[in-house]
Amino acid sequence: MSSTSLNKIAWNKFKKNNLSLFSLVFISFLIFLAVFAYLFIPDKTPMANQMYLELALKKPGTKISFIQVPQKNEIKSDFFSDIFFGAPLKYTRTPIDSISNIKGVPSYYKYNSQLKNKLPENYTITESIFWFGTDRFGRDLLSRLIYGIRISLSVGFISVIISLIIGILLGLLAGYYRGIIDSIIMWLVNVVWSIPTLLMVIAITLSLGKGFWQIFIAVGLTMWVEVARVVRGQVISARELEYVQVGKILGFNSFRIMFKHIMPNIIGPVIVISAANFASAILIEAGLSFLGIGVQPPMPSWGGMIKDHYAYIIMDKAYLALLPGLFIMLTVLSFMLLGNGIRDAFDVKN
Repeated sequence: MSSTSLNKIAWNKFKKNNLSLFSLVFISFLIFLAVFAYLFIPDKTPMANQMYLELALKKPGTKISFIQVPQKNEIKSDFFSDIFFGAPLKYTRTPIDSISNIKGVPSYYKYNSQLKNKLPENYTITESIFWFGTDRFGRDLLSRLIYGIRISLSVGFISVIISLIIGILLGLLAGYYRGIIDSIIMWLVNVVWSIPTLLMVIAITLSLGKGFWQIFIAVGLTMWVEVARVVRGQVISARELEYVQVGKILGFNSFRIMFKHIMPNIIGPVIVISAANFASAILIEAGLSFLGIGVQPPMPSWGGMIKDHYAYIIMDKAYLALLPGLFIMLTVLSFMLLGNGIRDAFDVKN
């Protein structure tokens, strides 16, 4: 039976698993939100970092009226850049409660139906609803939660790609050539495997420095060992099969046999381990951000949001820490269920 037929059978089995199918839909929805975040979030500034300190810790559903004052300097904007990366505000927004801070508006004015007619020219009044409230810096919590999806998925995706490149290459070489090459690679795998993952990530992060791109490298360099072990085991089983022997007889070089013939037939277990690694990468990134050595402010991270607000759990603002924790839990659970569904679909025993 060809690999194409096996993939069709696996997909049909996967569709019958309701939990895994729901997880796939949920993850696809998260990816859509991450890519087009600025089409949905209320705060469209870069990194959703617009602060209103006077509006700190407002409850969910709070409606605030603002006076908008046009910026003196013209701010250039690009349509595609604004969609994917946000844009600075073209005006200054001041809550009505802080109206006395606006130059040209007397402090004794109160917000009423006649205030609009008393404002200087080009000043306008708008209303905003903070659906999830504001954090301790007065930033819109919903906007930062949605933007945090982009951070978590980016770290997971790039880290998994790095781990796949290293793990597949070393696993193919070890399983196909065996001998001294296998011994050296497995010695390296065992050494890396013996070091606690979080400890190694912290060490790599501290040596490379704190930041967004450093997290990609740090997490990716710690997850390749699992991929290498799985690929090596699959290659050892496949290298003795007839189609590999026929390829050798026909004179195909080793790299063609490994990447064009063996690799397509062992892709199932690799996909399963990738889904598990994706969930692990999200957890590691959240943990590093909570410790303060992951994604750095003002870039929103679910782990960083928990760090900023975990003290409010014993107060009436527990949702500030619970909401990002809930996002982490649902995302990790979805990837684990997806991985289990893929594993069951590719299980030849069933």
